[in-house]
Amino acid sequence: MAGVLFSTWRGEFIDNRNKVIDEWTPSAFALPENYTAHKASKAFIGWDGVALFDNDIDVVRLAKEYAAQYQVYSEACGRCAPGRWGGRILYDLLDKIARGEGSYNDIDHLKEVSETMMVTSKCEIGRTVPKPILDLMEHFNDVFSDLIDNHKPSKHYNAEVNYIAKVTAPCTDMCPAHVDIPAYIEGVRDLQFSDSLSATRQTMPLAHTCGRVCPHPCEDACRRANLDSPVSIMELKRLGADYETDHALPWQHPYDPKPLRNDGKKVAIIGAGPAGLTAAYYLALEGIKVDIFEELPVLGGEVAVGVPQYRMPIEKYNKDIELVTSMEAVTVYTNHRVDAVRLKEIEAEYDATLLAFGTRLSKKVGAENEKHDVEGYWGAISMLDKVNLWHKYRIGSPAEEDLKDKVVVCVGGGFTSMDVVRCSIREGAKKVIMLYRRDEKTIIGNTTYEEYHEAVEEGVEFIFHSAVERIYDENGKITKLLVNRFELVPDPNGGRAQLLKVEDGDFEIECDYLIPAVSQAADLQLLPSEWELAMTSWGTLLTNGKDYMTSREGLFAAGDCEYGPMTIVNAVGQAKRAASVMVRYLDTGKISLSNDEIMEDHLKALKVYDKKEKVSGWMPGIARKSSEKLGVDERKDNNKEVNLGFTGEEALREAERCMRCYYISMVAV
Repeated sequence: MAGVLFSTWRGEFIDNRNKVIDEWTPSAFALPENYTAHKASKAFIGWDGVALFDNDIDVVRLAKEYAAQYQVYSEACGRCAPGRWGGRILYDLLDKIARGEGSYNDIDHLKEVSETMMVTSKCEIGRTVPKPILDLMEHFNDVFSDLIDNHKPSKHYNAEVNYIAKVTAPCTDMCPAHVDIPAYIEGVRDLQFSDSLSATRQTMPLAHTCGRVCPHPCEDACRRANLDSPVSIMELKRLGADYETDHALPWQHPYDPKPLRNDGKKVAIIGAGPAGLTAAYYLALEGIKVDIFEELPVLGGEVAVGVPQYRMPIEKYNKDIELVTSMEAVTVYTNHRVDAVRLKEIEAEYDATLLAFGTRLSKKVGAENEKHDVEGYWGAISMLDKVNLWHKYRIGSPAEEDLKDKVVVCVGGGFTSMDVVRCSIREGAKKVIMLYRRDEKTIIGNTTYEEYHEAVEEGVEFIFHSAVERIYDENGKITKLLVNRFELVPDPNGGRAQLLKVEDGDFEIECDYLIPAVSQAADLQLLPSEWELAMTSWGTLLTNGKDYMTSREGLFAAGDCEYGPMTIVNAVGQAKRAASVMVRYLDTGKISLSNDEIMEDHLKALKVYDKKEKVSGWMPGIARKSSEKLGVDERKDNNKEVNLGFTGEEALREAERCMRCYYISMVAV
């Protein structure tokens, strides 16, 4: 394990240059001291400082190479003179000094240009690039002076050193799919909706879908929140996709799909949900033959049969699905159940296989007298299947026949439970209650404020700090529930508050239906037992969380079956990475990550967003726009889409709030 020789990262100052290693001060940050398990880093330089891990680093060339990365970016951007011309000047002067032709006037000019860029550049990348360069000039002044005084090149000026750079943004880093968010927002701002969509589809093919039902963790890392409130990132994503659909435009791919490869290699994907569709898309873009096997009669997985129409209109989701299935390389097989025997056949026939099946088994509440076969006990997945197969595809029969004028109790606290209770309202239930062990703040964190607020508006009753102790039934039918009440009791020692049962706080609820939505599990019967696949303690397929190959070579896993019930954007992010790894696996027979993916992992560990940062230089108080929603009376008895999205003017105004917070980081190895 390497150590940090020197660091100015995020206000930290460490200088271990003249200390024995046993006395080195450690860094408080997860700096990339090792680039990979088998390759040490020499240095890391980025938007908030520099860190050195090897005494043999050429700091002048490091600064020059960092400036070179910014120059490439600034030439492509060209939106402001300080950024465009400043980038060129930084590189030219640093290269002049590094090759032994510099002067002290060049040092003064570098400082002047750097300070000007930090004040006048229009976006964060121009403001932050000079910071680590100034740090190196200050703390390694003797090295710069030596090159100037002796007219000699820097020690590694002509040496082969690998400098690996990555452009990111706090929102992009926080997004599990690493979508280039500032780029797609910029497309909206410039009214270039095809550009916006192309930026999204670099890593996210399901733009209609994730523009509607994403929990938008990116907004938790929006630097605008440090000033006033985060940009409405999710709702701006759907603009490009809706524009493509509304104008019947040709598919906007991030790049032209490659011709179908003639090497005969092909990939099988088990499951046509978000993970399976995503992997198929990016494999097909590379010209790789893909066959998808789906048990359901429809494509789309749980988003199709689990997420309600009022939240995710199937006609919009179908456009995302058509984007994938329209690819020449993709073939889909519905009503195709894969069991252990069939999976062995598939694995033998294909060069690689991706398991992307979902978690469609509802877990028990854990109450006394809990029986699956009693009337009124209805698993959340089964209930939502019935609702959505009818409303979206006219398969089956209306759930209204079961729920109308009934009392429904759901136990949960996540998106699935929200879907259950809001669908129950729409299916005519007389009373709908959600029981949740935690509090209101936690349920909002598990879902979104909008989802919770709209459920309350529609008449859902939430009872927090509660759990079912016993289920009562008569003549094979649920009649009532015994519910425990809990309270949060502070730890006198300052630790985490404990959830303790309230004595004499029990109460009963008479009900017709109990719908458990506490979690879901994967049906693992399709896995051949003789394969002895490594599993997690949660009963999901174990991978290392980076390349997504299971313990069996050539067998990959992504999405719910790898991690457990997850959000759509998480499934997309995993599947995109898995597809990238599989392409290289087909070509080389080996598992590897690209430099871009390795850097993504380092930046995720380092954390790009700094919630304590004081943002200045932007006008505060520009209110976040809110899209129009259907009123309660207009929506609660039907499946019309609730969120109507931004108008063109609203979208433009909201896009203008984006501060375009790109950063560059670079590792020397």
